[in-house]
Amino acid sequence: MTEPVSSRIRARLQAARRRFHANDNISEFIESGELDCLIDEVAAKMQGVLESLVIDLENDHNSMDTARRVAKMYVTEVFRGRYASGPAITEFPNAERLNELMIVGPISIRSACSHHLCPILGRLWIGVLPNEHTNLIGLSKYARLADWVMSRPQIQEEAIKQMADILMKKVAPDGLAVVMEADHFCMHWRGVKESDTKMINSVMRGSFLENPSLRSEFLSLIAVKK
Repeated sequence: MTEPVSSRIRARLQAARRRFHANDNISEFIESGELDCLIDEVAAKMQGVLESLVIDLENDHNSMDTARRVAKMYVTEVFRGRYASGPAITEFPNAERLNELMIVGPISIRSACSHHLCPILGRLWIGVLPNEHTNLIGLSKYARLADWVMSRPQIQEEAIKQMADILMKKVAPDGLAVVMEADHFCMHWRGVKESDTKMINSVMRGSFLENPSLRSEFLSLIAVKK
């Protein structure tokens, strides 16, 4: 029996002692051509899920190709941030020694709750306080990076911390602030079925954590934009 491609990928991760939680990127452990094989494997298992849900896959014309559609959606779109390497981000030196607050947002984000695989849809704001050694990146690159990080199953609190960690490493500012506001469809579709509740959380680093005035300025400016 041929070894499943997921087993080969998992073995590489375990041999390297690398974590592979739902919100981890594992692209460096996937070899050429294996993503197509992974889609095939997920589709076969999803077919079994649909059959166990007692759906007539032979005669229901709406469901005949659902397993493959879902598998392809998970691997190449919804959870793409797990399997694709990070976006190329060109960094520029801060030639003019800019040191004033910069705000990027709102950036539309789409993710999925790792508890129920239900959608998380929302917006993200990023505040940066640069210094003369800071690497400046283009506006669109913030959106590309956010899409890459958010396209994984996760919880909101961990997602923006991961976003902040990456930005601190790439940009190296004096201060960084990340705020996310999102709807969680695990509350809309199940449980209490509360349709109006949102989650808002933030991560503050450097000057934003140490300087209340800077933090207040950032929060007041993004409040105007909501």
